[in-house]
Amino acid sequence: MSTDGRALVVGEALIDVVERFDGSRGEHPGGSPANVALGLGRLGRHADLLTWLGNDVEGDTIRRHLEASGVHVLTGNRSAARTPTATAHVDAAGVATYEFDLEWDLPDSWDEDPGDPLVVHTGSIAAVLQPGGAAVARTLARYRETSTITYDPNLRPALMGSPEHALPHVDALVRLADVVKVSDEDLAWLHPGVAPAEIAEQWSRSGPSLVVVTHGGEGAFASTAAGARLHVPAPAVTVADTVGAGDSFMGGLIDGLWSAGLLGGDRRGALADIDAATVEAVLARCVRIAAITVSRPGANPPTSAELDA
Repeated sequence: MSTDGRALVVGEALIDVVERFDGSRGEHPGGSPANVALGLGRLGRHADLLTWLGNDVEGDTIRRHLEASGVHVLTGNRSAARTPTATAHVDAAGVATYEFDLEWDLPDSWDEDPGDPLVVHTGSIAAVLQPGGAAVARTLARYRETSTITYDPNLRPALMGSPEHALPHVDALVRLADVVKVSDEDLAWLHPGVAPAEIAEQWSRSGPSLVVVTHGGEGAFASTAAGARLHVPAPAVTVADTVGAGDSFMGGLIDGLWSAGLLGGDRRGALADIDAATVEAVLARCVRIAAITVSRPGANPPTSAELDA
């Protein structure tokens, strides 16, 4: 089993300003890729984060937050003028919509070499917004031979423009990735009127070994290149908010495949042949992870001890 090694997560980290329908307000470190790294760290995995932070109070807050859960934030030769922020407006049902104040780029080099990680994950704003999006693509190409590539579109229409603008970027990364996790809401925006399962099946024939569609409280659907199709229901919980739910699911997906010994470039063939029982077991754990996350405020994924309990 590929239980050793490291994950490299590439993408945005920012401060989430959460404004709730009742007038309350709070600030938490966030950003989709950073939340995935956080989830991996809390599940006991070694994770490095390559991101774009300012040398300011907000940046220091994010670094401390991630490092407290075992995530190592890589230091590059350049940094942002200021740390990005996102304002999440949470309605009475706990559903968040976002506004952003950020720029996105990557350093030209970083002080430490993460070596050849077992898995490289990216997604969301980092994969589309320029100039950093091009740097993300170069990073994925660098590791494609030696590492499993995972991708979560986690689309932000406020920053990504129209579906027609975002779709070529998404399709290119889907074809490059070994594993894709996408929400039904993202697919409805990208391909209105097309059933999510149909899109998942198309994507699993275009490159990825595994495509997973999350359906919120209804669970998740998976399609594999080997031909498996299955649905896993989610446990019922009282929702505090949905911030970070998909990211915690993504972290759980990487962790589950890691435990199954299916990560790393040398395991690409085994991942392509993944069986339905393995997928079902991995997804059952992912929906539990997401359920715990939505049961408490903010992007606060569980530790492995919480999950096992």
